[in-house]
Amino acid sequence: MRNEPERRGDDEIDLFELVQGIWRQKIWVAIIALPITILGIAYASLASPVYEAKLYVQPPSQNDVAQLNYGRGGDSGLGLFSIKDVYEVYLRSLQSEAVRNNFFRTVYLTTLGEEERSGSRDALYNQFNGLLKVGMAAKDSPLRYVITANVEDPQQAATWVATYAEMAADKAKREVLRGNQSEALVKADNLQQEIASAKVTARKHREDEIVQLKEALRVARSIGLEKPPIISGEVSSEVSAGMNGALIYMRGSNALEAEIANLESRASDDPFIKGLRGKQEKLTFYRNLKIDPSLIAVYQQDGVVDQPDKPVKPRKVIIVLLSALVGLGLGVVVALGRDVWVRRRVA
Repeated sequence: MRNEPERRGDDEIDLFELVQGIWRQKIWVAIIALPITILGIAYASLASPVYEAKLYVQPPSQNDVAQLNYGRGGDSGLGLFSIKDVYEVYLRSLQSEAVRNNFFRTVYLTTLGEEERSGSRDALYNQFNGLLKVGMAAKDSPLRYVITANVEDPQQAATWVATYAEMAADKAKREVLRGNQSEALVKADNLQQEIASAKVTARKHREDEIVQLKEALRVARSIGLEKPPIISGEVSSEVSAGMNGALIYMRGSNALEAEIANLESRASDDPFIKGLRGKQEKLTFYRNLKIDPSLIAVYQQDGVVDQPDKPVKPRKVIIVLLSALVGLGLGVVVALGRDVWVRRRVA
């Protein structure tokens, strides 16, 4: 059995022979490596540059959603819109297929030629999905999102991310405002029902009062009491209090006839309904409540979207280095194989 020094010597000889073999076939190494390296250089030079634009979004400020809370909170029965509520609607819109499909149809397809548009829509949509992406900016910032576009035109990349952010914002605004108006209309309907109910109740109370007065009038006439009697002393206050109850007839027939005529000729009970005018004002307010979309914002843009001036693809240096390494590797393999074949043939 050979000892360790001998094995190390053989290994050194084997490695030396490998290097000699590669050197003997160096032309083949060059023949293989050179074309592959040239192809890598050509690809890096001829490949279309791809520019990347990013737009970061974050929750809106309190002022951005203040208009949504006009007429809400307090005793209105309508909850306030929080920043979280509004931003969640925007994030759903930002990641929705509806917005993505809309952008695909109205923006992306318009950038393609007639021949490209005539291809498979599924294939085009998959291609588009690789060009425009939406995701969290960082795992430790779940409320901060980024819209990324990778296209060959730097100006188009910047335009795409800005357009997509606004397209999602428009959809989110419509949803928030629709919900706000729907709740306001429900509030208005409830107020209208309360007003109608109050008017019916007031009318019935008036009708009941007329019935009571007519009954008292019959009693007053039957006893010949035209005017209320003059009563002095402690009994006076008790009788005066009773004139609104069982002793109504003691007002006298003249007063009772006047009251009945007045109640029967009353055109409206509205002035006598407590709190009616306030409810009518609220009804008009909620029925006509409309918020200008330009006065609210569902997100804030973090930073400015600049037009990229340096392409992110292709990475020319890396491509050339990789092609050179691949070429050398294949060249060495071919050179070693040919050297073994030549030596066996000579032997």
